[in-house]
Amino acid sequence: MKLPDTLPRFIEARGVRHNTLRDLDVDIPLWHTVVIAGVSGSGKTSLAMGTLYAEGLHRFLEGLSTYSRRRLTQAQRPDADRIDHLPPALALRQRPPVPGPRSTVGTMSEVLNVLRLTMSRLGTHRCPNGHDVPPSIETQAMEISCPTCGVRFEAPGAESFAFNSYGACPRCDGIGTVHEVDQATLVPDPGKTIAEGAVLPWNVGGRRLSMYAAGELGVRLDVPYGELSRRERELVMSGEPVKQLVVVSGKNGRPVQLNVTYDNAVTAALKSDKSRFLSTQVCPLCEGSRLNAAALASRLDGRNLASISSLGLADLADFAGGLAALMPSSLSRLTAGLVGELTGAVQPLLDLGLGYLALDRAGGTLSTGERQRIELTSTVRSNTTGMLYVLDEPSVGLHPSNVEGLRKTIGALAANGNSVVIVEHDLDVIRTADWIIEMGPGAGRLGGTVVATGTPAAIMSSRASIIGPYLAGRASVGRELRALPDSRVTLTVKNLYNLRDVTARFPIGRLTGVAGPSGAGKTALVLDSLVPAARARLAGAVLPAHVQSLDLGPLRQVVEIDATPIGLNARSTPSTYSGAFDAIRAHFAAHSRLGAGHFSFNTKDGQCPTCTGLGSIDLDVQYLPDINVECPTCHGARYNEQTLAVRVDDLTIADVLGLTVREALDRYATVPAIARPLRPIVDVGLDYLRLGEPTPALSGGESQRLRIAARLRSSQRDVLYVLDEPSTGLHPVDIGTLVRVFDRLLDDGATIVVIDHDLDVLAASDHVIDMGPTGGPEGGRIVAEGRPAAVATDPNSVTGPYLAAHLPPVDRA
Repeated sequence: MKLPDTLPRFIEARGVRHNTLRDLDVDIPLWHTVVIAGVSGSGKTSLAMGTLYAEGLHRFLEGLSTYSRRRLTQAQRPDADRIDHLPPALALRQRPPVPGPRSTVGTMSEVLNVLRLTMSRLGTHRCPNGHDVPPSIETQAMEISCPTCGVRFEAPGAESFAFNSYGACPRCDGIGTVHEVDQATLVPDPGKTIAEGAVLPWNVGGRRLSMYAAGELGVRLDVPYGELSRRERELVMSGEPVKQLVVVSGKNGRPVQLNVTYDNAVTAALKSDKSRFLSTQVCPLCEGSRLNAAALASRLDGRNLASISSLGLADLADFAGGLAALMPSSLSRLTAGLVGELTGAVQPLLDLGLGYLALDRAGGTLSTGERQRIELTSTVRSNTTGMLYVLDEPSVGLHPSNVEGLRKTIGALAANGNSVVIVEHDLDVIRTADWIIEMGPGAGRLGGTVVATGTPAAIMSSRASIIGPYLAGRASVGRELRALPDSRVTLTVKNLYNLRDVTARFPIGRLTGVAGPSGAGKTALVLDSLVPAARARLAGAVLPAHVQSLDLGPLRQVVEIDATPIGLNARSTPSTYSGAFDAIRAHFAAHSRLGAGHFSFNTKDGQCPTCTGLGSIDLDVQYLPDINVECPTCHGARYNEQTLAVRVDDLTIADVLGLTVREALDRYATVPAIARPLRPIVDVGLDYLRLGEPTPALSGGESQRLRIAARLRSSQRDVLYVLDEPSTGLHPVDIGTLVRVFDRLLDDGATIVVIDHDLDVLAASDHVIDMGPTGGPEGGRIVAEGRPAAVATDPNSVTGPYLAAHLPPVDRA
């Protein structure tokens, strides 16, 4: 891009001291795509999100009114000497928030907004007398006349088709589902009599009076519920709320007469703990469309809005392309504009491999990667210029076949005159960046500096670079594959989402990688079928209705490890999560006159009274962002003076929380109760974490490895581990560490199933199951399975061509 000489060429950051960054000086090229790479914990996110985005957002908000700023959540400004030439910033985070029940793909992507407008302007509407009024110049007015009966009526606007507004179904209020009492939950054991407690809602406190009232109304209380007559069961479930005189025993044993209003079982359930008895059903009025009858009456090419919204995005693009030929010539200009808007809104989603999604897909059912990509496409469509976009691992959840679409989308942001900074580990994304800033050389206190910077070609040839050999293909994550056993976990799914009679086999005692494009059925097969079915089987319960069969072999336990944050606040730390802190507190108590409770920052005995053990205080400064400052009493130590006066091995308890896991393990190697829970954290490559740092701030990959570390101290024999995208946030060096942890679990008798797109993880798997061939209705099948080399050469495999390049030379032959 040719820029005027007067424009600044770099963001100049000087003396940055955020988190692990140590007086960092770095130049970030403007108007280009810049990738920040580095091992986990090296300071990538601290530079991108904690520094550039936080400061850029603050400068963006400075242009708003005081009232507006007061209503916005703002990040605290980073600690830096200066940051010059920084544009206003927006960010796409690695874990976007889970949408509410009213969110759909259509509302999140704004495609539905364009479609609603198109329906209002180009649709055929129905007059109050039931006649169709086709689109014309006349129908663009506020009021239109029916050409058949002449009645005048108000033309529907875009809001008339909004399920969050005027178009909402009156029964479900635009949600598409209703909560109803599931009568099967009211009487879970029909073999019991009502007197024995067969009707659960009648077993709580004063609601037992309804049981006695039922007896007075002719229901037999001493006969098993399943043997009651139809009339008796109807009276139990739906009897009228009549007044009935019942006789019960008083406290002194004497009979007491009470006049009771009879509550049938359903009514009693609604008055008690509803969650026990409610089930979510598709709304019977709108049949899940969320729309009222008036909104559903209009048609576009013979389809109502619900029917169009059920199309996959790829089919929606084809549908939009055919509209122009159906419209009158007088509306050609309007049609061209609306169709152009609609296809323009859909195309970025197709580029990122989301063509299988339908507009009516609930936002809460989307994966993290799908939500992030929808946010990204909305950003591209805004056509802004002069902004700084900070993207935190946009390749999360993205199949290699869709990375090209991601690069195209990112390129569009830069081409619009924006600066794009990406925290990324995907080698294909890194290779196509204009500039790379590599953080390191290690993690935690060993990171926080720039080890290499330059073009991808320069990084590949840099001797100081850690990522360079992987980019150049000189290094890879290697693992010796294990022979496959005859014993397998066998799962057959009858019907779930796009899965139809799918049978999957997972080798016992081995590592299985499940691959495939987004929407191909990986989550449905593993997380929605294998995990709940295994838990049900091990608990002696009935298998989920969609699972036809499951053979677990010798497996006796299932452990699901996800990437959700650990803990809710700063009180959760690696030391508390691992259990090491209990032993540390006991160690201090044994060498002092204070009890173990005095060395906890969660109790009044030990914590600083000013910050209540948090070490910092949030200051509310009205319309400016809250300022988090070090506690003026304990100066960040978390503890009161009495506790901090105790020194053991020349350290206070606060000093110990400031140690890294590696430092603490070295210091307490001779104290088994402390060393034992810390050693697994080192084994999973998290030795750089400080004992007292908040676990909610850890990356998704770090959270998963910390959970694995907690499991390493238990027996692994016949345990099934299921992990969803364990490569999230991991550098190739970290993936090598993760694979070695997998081998340790396998050596001890575990079976591991991972859902992942990372080609190094798949190449290191003993067995690969590739699903596809695409997402949505065309997916849901196992297209290839076997050794990585076999899948790489299978012509049916979608992942195979990409996997082939990541296999060792001997396996490619």
